[in-house]
Amino acid sequence: MPQISIIPKPSNLLLGSGEYNFLADASISYEGAGADSIASLLTEYLRPATGFVLPITEGSQGTIQLYVEGTSELDPEGFVDETYKLEVNANGVQIHALNTAGLARGIQTLRQLFDPAILAKKPQKIDWQLPFITIQDTPRFRWRGQHIDVCRYFFSVEEVCKFIDLIALHRLNVCHIHLTEDQGWRIEIKAFPKLTEVGSIRKQTLVGHEGDRPRIYDNKPYGGYFTQDDIRTIVTFAEQRHIMLIPEIDMPGHMSAAVASYPELGNPGYDVEVRCHWGISQHVLNLEESTVEFAKTVLDEVMDLFPSPYIHIGGDEAPKFEWSECANAQSRMQELGLKSENELQSWFIQQLDTHITQAGRRLIGWDEILEGGLAQNATVMSWRGEEGGVEAAKQGHQVVMTPHQHVYFDYYQAEPKSEEPLAIGGMSTTEHVYAYEPIPAALPEEQYHQVLGSQGQLWTEYIPTMDHMEYMGFPRICALSEVLWISKEEKNYTDFLERLKVHRQRLAILNVNAHPRP
Repeated sequence: MPQISIIPKPSNLLLGSGEYNFLADASISYEGAGADSIASLLTEYLRPATGFVLPITEGSQGTIQLYVEGTSELDPEGFVDETYKLEVNANGVQIHALNTAGLARGIQTLRQLFDPAILAKKPQKIDWQLPFITIQDTPRFRWRGQHIDVCRYFFSVEEVCKFIDLIALHRLNVCHIHLTEDQGWRIEIKAFPKLTEVGSIRKQTLVGHEGDRPRIYDNKPYGGYFTQDDIRTIVTFAEQRHIMLIPEIDMPGHMSAAVASYPELGNPGYDVEVRCHWGISQHVLNLEESTVEFAKTVLDEVMDLFPSPYIHIGGDEAPKFEWSECANAQSRMQELGLKSENELQSWFIQQLDTHITQAGRRLIGWDEILEGGLAQNATVMSWRGEEGGVEAAKQGHQVVMTPHQHVYFDYYQAEPKSEEPLAIGGMSTTEHVYAYEPIPAALPEEQYHQVLGSQGQLWTEYIPTMDHMEYMGFPRICALSEVLWISKEEKNYTDFLERLKVHRQRLAILNVNAHPRP
């Protein structure tokens, strides 16, 4: 009996007796709205390793038959039903789904039914066989994501697209891309060209850990940003794989690069530069009307580029010191009838919430946006633990559970730490990630549905290259993908590790620098 080593494990799998020989005369056919796009993607995936032409035709005559049998109607939270059925029998392969997103998940499972060599970029001398099998599959959570920070260190279009393709292979459906920071503004905004002319370049970068003293720097300018055409390329790549690409413009804190570019955005009396070390900056935006209009204009350009129903505005780690000491900020609070600096930040988030909602999108932010009062339509990403997510859900808001203790992949992943690359701190092993349960124990059962899901975080203060990013991400991303796909009762870490042995061969063929343990 062939070993079936699919990650994440399908929710229902029945192995038959026999194998289908996938030969040079293989073809792909499709029926249903949008199925042709998935057929093209599948050809792109299978052709390099097989060397087969794989012609595509409309109808049901192909060796691989793809069927879309419904519509891509969105639920109230902006997701579709990704259920699919995959069958391999004497007639070939049939994949049925309600929509193209489900079909996109199905072809990723099909790739993992082949020998791992199917992922190679050049023809392989191998007999391509598929086991007779029936898979009926549907994910547990709607939001199954992975975050990537391109601000502390910058990554190319090609590197980001490779990362998105790896997300797709694991049947994740969200990529959250963090685009602005104290240490660099990484997206072109036509209305404010200095954001990239000035804000994308820091004069040097910290060497060693943020906590080390004295601080040492490399004395080398560091920069990089995506043009709007670059963003369009990445968005198209993600759309082809049915990955929701969610942009983050972090406000009102983490804005040193913006204030360095346009000092009028900052609070008076402070000389702000693009930050060269990590940690939390005391510098925040002033919240004058002109600054609010700046934020809205930036978001308008971002929304023009990203079709995502969710727009992330950060809202985290915004110290209130400057506002508490600034006469202008105190006057602004009095003018708006606000009693505290927390209420001032809440007022700002509410302005963005209204603007984003009027554009037909949804605001999402880190759990600090609860402080001072949560904006009416906001979705909360709970990172400082589970408490923020529980509180937001009790207030009737949708939440994404991202507690740093479990799903921050910039944490160390093996002992001894001295033998690992420098990391921000903490510890989160693959086993620890696999044991994670996204539904908080403190949440009443009637509110379970408000947990959209979870995602891994890859903050890059100590991750300067994509090779290092892959080392920190995998196999922890593999583990999280399974946590988010199957029921908690179905999880089996021993079985996961057995399948991971074969999956590591896939990652190696894809030139993914995965951590060697477990």
